[in-house]
Amino acid sequence: MIIGLGVGGTHTDVVLIGEDCILRETKVPTDHSNLFDCVWKGLEEVTQDVPPESIRRAVLSTTLTTNAIAEGKMVETGMIVSAGPGIDPGSFRTGSHYYCVSGSIDHRGREIQPVNAQEIENVASRLLAEDVRQVGVVGKFSVRNPKHEIQIRDILGNRFENVVLGHRLSGNLSFPRRIATAYLNAAVYPIHSKFFQAVHNSLKKKGLNIPIYVLKADGGTMSLEASLHMPGQTILSGPAASVMGALPFASDTEETLVLDIGGTTTDMAILIRRVPLLDPVGCELGGYKTLIRSLHTHSIGLGGDSTVRIVNGSLKIGPDRQGPAMAYGGPAPTPTDALFVLGKATNGNMEASMRGIRNLADQLGISSEDTAHLIFDQACHEILAAAATMIEGINSKPVYTVQEVLEGHQVRPREILVLGGPAPFFAFRLASLTDFQVHVVPQWHVANAIGAALAKNTSEVTLFADTERGIVVAPEEEFYQTVKRDFDKKTAVGLAFELLRKKCLKEGAAETELEMEVLEEVQFNMVRDYYTSGRNIRVKVQIKPGLIPEYRDIAERLFNFCPLPGAT
Repeated sequence: MIIGLGVGGTHTDVVLIGEDCILRETKVPTDHSNLFDCVWKGLEEVTQDVPPESIRRAVLSTTLTTNAIAEGKMVETGMIVSAGPGIDPGSFRTGSHYYCVSGSIDHRGREIQPVNAQEIENVASRLLAEDVRQVGVVGKFSVRNPKHEIQIRDILGNRFENVVLGHRLSGNLSFPRRIATAYLNAAVYPIHSKFFQAVHNSLKKKGLNIPIYVLKADGGTMSLEASLHMPGQTILSGPAASVMGALPFASDTEETLVLDIGGTTTDMAILIRRVPLLDPVGCELGGYKTLIRSLHTHSIGLGGDSTVRIVNGSLKIGPDRQGPAMAYGGPAPTPTDALFVLGKATNGNMEASMRGIRNLADQLGISSEDTAHLIFDQACHEILAAAATMIEGINSKPVYTVQEVLEGHQVRPREILVLGGPAPFFAFRLASLTDFQVHVVPQWHVANAIGAALAKNTSEVTLFADTERGIVVAPEEEFYQTVKRDFDKKTAVGLAFELLRKKCLKEGAAETELEMEVLEEVQFNMVRDYYTSGRNIRVKVQIKPGLIPEYRDIAERLFNFCPLPGAT
């Protein structure tokens, strides 16, 4: 059995999956102030009377880090950045606790200027005086030689709660993106650490000594323990779970628009013949352009619980959420309350919904029913407009899938898959507003938790070799080795695959999940005095995102529900 758990901004969904069907499912309100009880309650409901030894693993997705960045609720974070000549690192300032320091490494990994230890001590003193306990350290060419980042970390010592080194997060050279990536990883660490502890304690209390994984932004999993060192990987974990939950039901001949309509946001993505799109460089969130590998998704602040108000005589939906719908005790009218007024939803306090919608109707000078129709239709139109904008952006540049680059390809979806709590209601209206074939994903209300549960491990490794200097490095893996002049691209690819395999197995992947492929392989000769003096080689390899092999071929059946024997 497998546990899938999705911690959303509004609800936490938990499923227990058997060999070929869903055994149990539950949905509990997410209490951000008490994640332990929230996670515990969900686990308690789906695992009651289930022998712990029969559960093989748990996979979690979370929107906590995403929401913290989008809402600007990150902790104060210090950045220590060195660049050397040619670029001003001050141009990429992340906040007030940002320090540009001396010391530089060139593009081939050679030291040009050493670290000034006293300068780092002074910065450390200032950060401590400012009560900053999270720190990111980035050198311009640390992916060629991480020596300076490591030295700075050693000087900082154990005086800070967490020190993030840029070279451990990505093997790509983009300096501005690496600064943003290190900053976000440090800034969300306390939030993710709290989540980690809540999950760990909940499972321990249940006696579940099982591997625990977190869904990453690229639709793959990593061990919960590993996520503590790279919490930024959980950014956009929620939207990625939506993609994985819709994957088995997408057309294998057409392109599909996936819409996960939740309580706080609507997450959307495109599938090309069941293959997700990939952000080729890294995701962007809250104005930060990162090197965090992710599926190409887009989120808007519109969901079933978004606040509806009148602004300058017109309806405005979201982007904020003040609480649940008034039908469930919330303080302000929402699209969900509109559904109650229209008679589409019935399992709540109809009078409360009527009261909230009537207040809006009085301001507009129309009936409550017309107001409810207006809210519902406006929500659908705004979702479709956001999807059209996303598709336009995708078509403005080369299309990257998780398998290949589709040069010149124009995305034109012909179907919509809808999941999330209010999915059936929205699907019906979306179908009448478009020419798309619109379908509701089976088990739509917990499909993201199922998608997380079935996702397999993904990882990537970037390897750089300079045969003139006689070195090969993979900084993300803390790998360094001397090589001879005959070291070539084929050997580099083989070594990268070996490192990737070890990395995945260390993170708990099974051998059957290791579908390895080359993303990039570049080699060029270095010439001195008209003679070839060595080779410069760069290789990037990955494990393709997808569903774990033993469930991939029966994924559609898994969305059937079959209660545990003896369950009522």
